[in-house]
Formats: sequence, structure tokens, C-alpha cells
Amino acid sequence: MGAFLDKPKMEKYNSHGEGNHLRYGLSSMQGWRVEMEDAHTAVIGLPHGLDPWSFFAVYDGHAGSQVAKYCCEHLLEHITSNSDFQSAIQESTSVESVKNGIRTGFLQIDEHMRTISEKKHGVDRSGSTAVGVMISPSHIYFINCGDSRGLLSRGGAVHFFTQDHKPSNPLEKERIQNAGGSVMIQRVNGSLAVSRALGDFDYKCVHGKGPTEQLVSPEPEVYAIERSEGEDEFIILACDGIWDVMANEELCDFVRSRLEVTEDLEKVSNEIVDTCLYKGSRDNMSVVLICFPGAPKVSPEAVKREAELDKYLEARVEEIIKKQGDEGIPDLVHVMRTLASESIPNLPPGGELASKRSVIEAVYNKLNPYRSDDTEDPHFSFKHSDSWAG
Repeated sequence: MGAFLDKPKMEKYNSHGEGNHLRYGLSSMQGWRVEMEDAHTAVIGLPHGLDPWSFFAVYDGHAGSQVAKYCCEHLLEHITSNSDFQSAIQESTSVESVKNGIRTGFLQIDEHMRTISEKKHGVDRSGSTAVGVMISPSHIYFINCGDSRGLLSRGGAVHFFTQDHKPSNPLEKERIQNAGGSVMIQRVNGSLAVSRALGDFDYKCVHGKGPTEQLVSPEPEVYAIERSEGEDEFIILACDGIWDVMANEELCDFVRSRLEVTEDLEKVSNEIVDTCLYKGSRDNMSVVLICFPGAPKVSPEAVKREAELDKYLEARVEEIIKKQGDEGIPDLVHVMRTLASESIPNLPPGGELASKRSVIEAVYNKLNPYRSDDTEDPHFSFKHSDSWAG
């Protein structure tokens, strides 16, 4: 299957933590890809005297995992220790100065990794996108380089989201062409699907052009948003394996509905990743969910509705299997397709039936003692034709 496995690797890496009036949970899964190339960072309380500050990021590697891994271990230090950032903090912490310091950190780590790569005679050709947030007591700094995405939910709606850096974007395309490149099949020189990234040094060797004028730029876009106590709910940072199958509003609605039934942010993050796999994502998947004090709280009514929905789905699966009678037990694909054709109330918004596949699968397996691993088409992914706008 080329760059894909015969069946997805669904084991997950999880972590969670809290501090600075924030709670976070994260989940990452290899999925269908042959290699896991994602990485992430979650730090509450930053070095250099920035205890009230926090930093979270997701790195989506390509052509290898080296750059993503290096960034997850060293990017924060490059940001917080560079002289631009340090002077911003020591003065009156002006927003523009902090943004400049973050940009400087990106350019510095990219140049540093290039030096390391050249010492190894250019062995490493990998690259990585980066999406992150630096949260100060007064501001949320969204940081984006590539096509991973971050968003803020405030007051029950999507308040802000980062813009993906795709080669076909007019400003990105202009830079690529000015550097002597072209955009073909929506890729840089017909090859790379992102126009900004760390690493990817094969695309950063145009003589006479600065680091931010190359075919691929390591410069992040940095957005500063004033915090709104009570209104700010949560931040989602995720690689494009998530956004490929869920739109901003869908994912926000889904997360909101999950926070009404559980406080466990690892569990919510796992549900995001599983739901996106069942919606058809073929990529590595990583998500960090950061909750403010104003995040939705567990509601007894929502918990009851969820339990009733699970019970209803279990009963329906049993009915579908029994209906086959002498024809034998239908495969799971048949069960999912039958349920997909029905109007089922109270399915989680954004996740829909795909988010309940684990419940359906559990009761199916219990009722089918003769099942074998090959009863399900590994290429089947459940999704309504009109249930998502990828």
C-alpha cells in the first residue's frame, strides 16, 4: 500500500496536566501511516522567570520525523532565550515585541537545524509544520507555520483560527515564484504540499534570497488575542490529519458536547482522534486540547442523553444482527451502513455516527463470537456524504 499500512495502528500516546488556571489533554495516533512523524510540546510554567506563562504545540513531520522531534525538544528554548524575546519580557512586555521574539526563535532554530544537517552532509531531508500557543496572563499568542491549525472557542463559538499555509495561497504563491519555483498540483514544485515549514532545506537554497524569501519559509504567523476571562472556553491544536475530515465548527461543537459528558481531557482527545480515523483520515493524528476555567462543564442532562443514546445503539445493533436470521451474522460494515441510513437522535454534533463506532463495535463483537479480523473491509470509513466539510 505504499506509504500506508494494511490496517491502522490505533495505539495512542496520551498525556495531561494542569496549572496556571489551565487544564490540558493530548492524544496522538499513528493511524494508517507507515511511520509516526508527529510530535508535540506541553509546558505549563516557562523558563527564564515566566512561571505564569504556558506553551503548547503540535508538529506534523514529513519525509521523516527528525525535524519534528528536534522542534518538540528545542523550539521553546530557542524562543524564550533569544535576545528579542528576552528584551520584550524585560521591558513592558509589549505584544509586538513578544511576537517578534517568537518569530526570531523560529528563524534561529531553522538555521541551527540547517547547520546540524550540513555537518551530516545533508542527510536529513525531513521537515515539519508547527502550530502552537503561548499563553501569558493577558494574551494568547497563536503561532502557525504550515497547515496544522489552532483555534479558540470563546462564548460558545469559534472565535479565531489560524490560516493554513498552502502553496496555492496568493501571497505564498508569489513568494514561491519570486524564488524561481512554481506551484503545480497545489504543491511547491509539484512536490511539497505546504509553503511554510521548519526544515525542508532542499527548498531553502535559493542564492540571493533571505530565509523568509525561499520556496519554503520558516517564518511563522503570530497572532495576539487578548484573553477574556469567563468567555474563553478552549483551544484546539491539531495536525492536518484532524482538519482533513472535520471543519472548525464541527470540531468545536464535538469538543463542547464531549466536555458536557466528561472532565477527562485525555478521553476527549482520544475521541477526537478515533472519530477522525472513522471519518476517513489516512494521516498521523495529533491533538492538544487546552481548557480555560470558562470551558463547558459536565451536565447531568447531557450524561443521561449520552447513556440513552448508547443504549439505543446497542439495541439497534442487536436488532440488525437478529434480522439477518439464517443468512448468518452480517459484517460490521453492513451494520454501520444500516445505521447510517437511519435518523438517530442526539448523536454528538460534528462527530455524528462515526464518533459512536467504538460503542457499536463493542456490542457487535459481543454478539458475534465467530468474528475474525478480516470480516471488515480495512478501506471502509464511515462518513455521511453531507456530514462534514473537510
